[in-house]
Amino acid sequence: MLVLEHSLNWHLCVAFNGREGFQHMTFWALFCLLEIAYLLALLYTRGTVTAFAPFDARADAEALRKAMKGLGTDEETVLNILTTRNNAQRQEIASAFKTLFGRDLVDDLKSELTGKFETLMVSLMRPAYIFDAHALKHAIKGAGTNEKVLTEILASRTPAEVQNIKQVYLQEYEASLEDKITGETSGHFQRLLVVLLQANRDPDVGVDEALVEQDAQVLFRAGELKWGTDEEKFITILGTRSVSHLRRVFDKYMTISGFQIEETIDRETSGDLEKLLLAVVNCFCWVTCTSARGETELCLHLSSWPFIQDCFRVRLIKSFCYSK
Repeated sequence: MLVLEHSLNWHLCVAFNGREGFQHMTFWALFCLLEIAYLLALLYTRGTVTAFAPFDARADAEALRKAMKGLGTDEETVLNILTTRNNAQRQEIASAFKTLFGRDLVDDLKSELTGKFETLMVSLMRPAYIFDAHALKHAIKGAGTNEKVLTEILASRTPAEVQNIKQVYLQEYEASLEDKITGETSGHFQRLLVVLLQANRDPDVGVDEALVEQDAQVLFRAGELKWGTDEEKFITILGTRSVSHLRRVFDKYMTISGFQIEETIDRETSGDLEKLLLAVVNCFCWVTCTSARGETELCLHLSSWPFIQDCFRVRLIKSFCYSK
């Protein structure tokens, strides 16, 4: 844990001393702490903000109105309320706000806040799947494609969440998300994205040990035992099998091959496909990894985060504030 503590202390030091001109130091401190908490939470579950209790949507709405009414804005109150309620409760607050004052809470936030603080608070008010659809739209519009955003979102969302994202994208932008993504990507990276977009991952209804053995053997033969790599086998198994099944497959693969599945993916694939495959694996593996391995990975990630883009930080905290 000592190495992890040094990493966290270094990260906070950079955050406070290396961001010249940042107007909201309290806000930046929240960014850093939520980044760390989110990574730690990945070892156990996805989403850490549970329902706030005791919860009173009308009282929260009144407090937010008071915080934004008149000259100046009580940003601390806005921050404390919106980051401690889960997504469903934030939607109730928005409804109560409109009922009590005839005003749209998101419009008021946009009017009263500025900069990164405004971006984050407005993002928190969007249901998760609407936020994801918006992020994907920006990732594939204009010149160039942000493959990191495609990987981050589609590798980590459940089938139900992917279906919601696709529906919202169609309603909001009158276009098929799959068509847009296939028009901007190519090769095996595109094929795995399409598989994930089908949202047909097997449900978690028990693990067939015979199929676990079979899949582990197939992956071993498709990578380490093959001259070249049969990427299609990796795409099919990692893109369609259930979470519980894949965790067992990764354990069995280690027994059969003597390698972690991540090691094989790193050796046998490259580029955007490698990153997407690793993202899928990490979304399933981090919650079951050993303490030592988990601390090592957390240190590696934390050591690079002071230089990530603010748009990623917003998506990160949005995920952190997604209810269990």
